[in-house]
Amino acid sequence: MSRKLRILEVNKAYYPHTGGIETLVRQYSEELGDIDGVSVKTLVCRDGRGRTYREDVNGVELTRAGSFGTYFSCPVSLSFIRLFRKMAKKADVVHIHVPFPLADFALMLSGFKGRVVVSWHSDVVKQKKLMMFYKPFLRYLLKRADTVVTATEGHVKGSDYLPEFAEKCVTVPYGIEPEQYLSIERAPVLTDKCTEKGCIKLFFTGRLVYYKGVEVLLRAMGYASRTDCKCELFIAGEGELREKLENMAERYGIADKVHFLGFLPDEQLKQAYADCDIFILPSVVKSEAFGIVQLEAMIYGKPVINTDLPSGVPYVSLHGKTGFTVRPDDPKHLASAIIRLANDGSLRERFGNAAKQRVLDEFNEKDVIKKLYDVLSDERSADK
Repeated sequence: MSRKLRILEVNKAYYPHTGGIETLVRQYSEELGDIDGVSVKTLVCRDGRGRTYREDVNGVELTRAGSFGTYFSCPVSLSFIRLFRKMAKKADVVHIHVPFPLADFALMLSGFKGRVVVSWHSDVVKQKKLMMFYKPFLRYLLKRADTVVTATEGHVKGSDYLPEFAEKCVTVPYGIEPEQYLSIERAPVLTDKCTEKGCIKLFFTGRLVYYKGVEVLLRAMGYASRTDCKCELFIAGEGELREKLENMAERYGIADKVHFLGFLPDEQLKQAYADCDIFILPSVVKSEAFGIVQLEAMIYGKPVINTDLPSGVPYVSLHGKTGFTVRPDDPKHLASAIIRLANDGSLRERFGNAAKQRVLDEFNEKDVIKKLYDVLSDERSADK
């Protein structure tokens, strides 16, 4: 009997820590581990301060390294470096999710000689001064990596670092399980909150932070509200900008048309996607590298308005096919897209049908996991 393929998944954090990358690492750890002939162990840092501990999370053998806390979005942990070295010795392939500077440093010190696969989720965008220190470690990681996995071509083209290593890059998109979404019980979770009967329901979900562009979305709503466009905006999520955004809605005179829903549990969030008419992802910088929320809306047959960022965002929902792509940080351009879609039901239906089919064809999680397995096991049949 052949020996199992031993995979070490490495990331900053893990469920129940919330975030797009954490969701993916959980998905990969669970589903790769379910493949016959594969053994997966996952190493992350614990949230906050504390000692190392190990646990089983839905069948995943998880180690949370002790930490002194998080600074500049990166955990500080000596235990992680020691554990990485120990666990890598028993792995055939180490799968590192970046950006995560501590993992780059740990790999350099580990002496690991096996296969290294890097999943590049985004460039470091905000901490520009720290990049002066971090850049040599990042370049070491990219030179050392056997393969760099990106979710779209846009991740490579829009990166400040990947074009030099383009020959190592393989596209493996993010995916969702359509059945998990289509099987939910439908409910009018947005419709019941509308102040005007028959309005077009616009939906956004995400953290209320600078790069999500919700301020731009509110300005666009201000423009749209001056026309005969009957729209109401629903915003799901929490974050540091919530109070500021609520004040903006009051100041623009659209508070009755903007509904702040706060955090929505998973089932309610799915119901909100299914109940909306248009989904909007107005992000303004390439910290938004993909936008899985686009897939979650598209599987319900919803058209998407996204932004033309130098990242994977416009590669998910395609301009003129599954929705509209507008200029980032341009509220008038966004408003014109909202107005056009809101006033044309047949266009919404055409884009929505194409959006659902695109998810089924290109972003089905089962196909994604198979592609990722091929890369991790060094199967040359993987698409390059």
